[in-house]
Order: sequence, then C-alpha cells, then structure tokens
Amino acid sequence: QVQLVESGGGLVQAGGSLRLSCVASGLFRIDAMEWYRQAPGKQRELVAVITSSGSTNYVDSVKGRFTISRDNAKNTSYLQMNSLKPEDTAVYYCYVQGNRVTMWPLYNYWGQGTQVTVSP
Repeated sequence: QVQLVESGGGLVQAGGSLRLSCVASGLFRIDAMEWYRQAPGKQRELVAVITSSGSTNYVDSVKGRFTISRDNAKNTSYLQMNSLKPEDTAVYYCYVQGNRVTMWPLYNYWGQGTQVTVSP
C-alpha cells in the first residue's frame, strides 16, 4: 500500500518559517516529488517541484522564500518555507510520481494534506 505522510504544518506569524516533510512508502520507484497548496475558495496550485535528478522549480510567488529538497535514501521530500506571508495560508499537499512494483508507467500519488496558517 502506498502512503504519503506529511508533517510540519502549523500556525506561524508572518515572517516566520516552517519545514514540511513528506515520507513516501510502498513505492518501488519515485520520480518527481512536488508540493501543492490549496487556499479556501481557490484552486490547488503547484508550489515546487524536484525531479529525480534534483532539478527544482517554483511558482513565482514563493521564489527566494521556499526551498524544496529530497532525501532519496529516506524517500522523503522537504519544503523549507521562510519569510512566510498570510497569503501562504493553505493546505499543503505532497505529490509523488512513481510506481509500486516496477519502473514504468508512472502514477500519481497524493498525501492527505497539512494545514499551514500564517497570521499577520
């Protein structure tokens, strides 16, 4: 059974920091690891991506403030969030492309989400 377990969310004041973690289990292969977020009344948006080779990409609104990383030995991705703003308030979701038993094809897997709330 594939599981993505997120942790690290919480309440923080503007300007503060949080570090989200996502541990993936039950996968034979993990390719891209990503973080999304969804604020109330808004569509889910892609926040950050890290490929299997370590290349990263970010939505413009978090560039320079958020850093995505991964530890392949632990099947874990991290999202370090600094200089947080109230508009970063959302449920943050971990996403992984992978396969349970072989190399191809790649399937999509989602975590349950973790709440991040930034107070003014």
